Amino acid sequence: MQSFGTIKRIGAKVARMTGLNTGSQQVLAYGRALAGEGRYLDAIDYATTKNRRLRDAAVDRQIVIWRHDAFAAIPHSAGRPDWPPNIPDQFPTVPGVPEIHGAQALSSERLGGAIQHHGGLIVRGFLVPQETEAFVRGIDKALAAQARFNEGQAESDDACWYTPFPAEAGSRIRHFQRIAQMDSGVLTADSPRNLANVVAMMRAKGVDSAIEGYLGERPALSIGKSTLRRVPPRESSGDWHQDGAFLGETIRTVNFWLCLSHCGQEASGLGMVPRRIARVVETGTHGAYFNWSVGHDLAIELAEGRSIASPVFEPGDAVFFDQLFLHRTEGRPGFTKPRYAIESWFFAPSTYPKDWGPLVV
Repeated sequence: MQSFGTIKRIGAKVARMTGLNTGSQQVLAYGRALAGEGRYLDAIDYATTKNRRLRDAAVDRQIVIWRHDAFAAIPHSAGRPDWPPNIPDQFPTVPGVPEIHGAQALSSERLGGAIQHHGGLIVRGFLVPQETEAFVRGIDKALAAQARFNEGQAESDDACWYTPFPAEAGSRIRHFQRIAQMDSGVLTADSPRNLANVVAMMRAKGVDSAIEGYLGERPALSIGKSTLRRVPPRESSGDWHQDGAFLGETIRTVNFWLCLSHCGQEASGLGMVPRRIARVVETGTHGAYFNWSVGHDLAIELAEGRSIASPVFEPGDAVFFDQLFLHRTEGRPGFTKPRYAIESWFFAPSTYPKDWGPLVV
């Protein structure tokens, strides 16, 4: 491997020849040398640290590619043999979905116990107002950059906020990119600066370590299931569903749903069947609109006498759940504001679903 001094001199020469930023070219040159040796995690950490100062779009974009390529290059375990894990109920007196307060209260035991015994976990005040406002601005920038890109009018500063992940034509990721746009969103991986900010937040708040402790493996995000959303006001609710209807019942996963606006009063919220359901239930019946969704009457039946939960969320609240959690988007007449949220699905590498686009965090 060439020394950093050698790489630095090469990077400076390339920068002079191309007219590009010297610092970013040095970072990219050294990072690519590390990646070329299979040291993707070192390349990601090095470039991420340097780019906190540079804020260069080319570096942001390259880190996204390295996060994807790293998945196949790093060793993976066979997964924990005790699945689902036998985790004691941390909230034995709570009849529905338990709530904790602040990111510092999150742990793998609380996360796993809540999912396995209650279906999910709500974390109030996961982010402070300044953090939520920054992510809302980032989503607005990503959607505006995406619109200009689609119209062939991209501006010079747009690349960091929207650069489509270079998926092959006809691939499942291309399908997810189209679906995200239809659903008023943009894949997080298609917004390199937002992905960098989201991953930095997750690591600072301990999301990755809590999920790793629960899954028993270093988790990977999914390109296709991680989305930045700005959902228009809805006067009616969506269909009940379990993501396991298309991910599979035995997949090992955790979704980190982060609310960035007032939800449930002015904007659409989340409806929840507030209990653990340990299987994928019958779909396409009881008036269900889609063949993968669950009819409302069946959702009421599955609640087993509990009231359907429709929590009011404040900006910065978070919800964690897995593919068996029965939920829906809740709308009603009188909602006038969009719902901002970030959805981030983590999967255990031992059961990672094919073609869903892994990203190492």
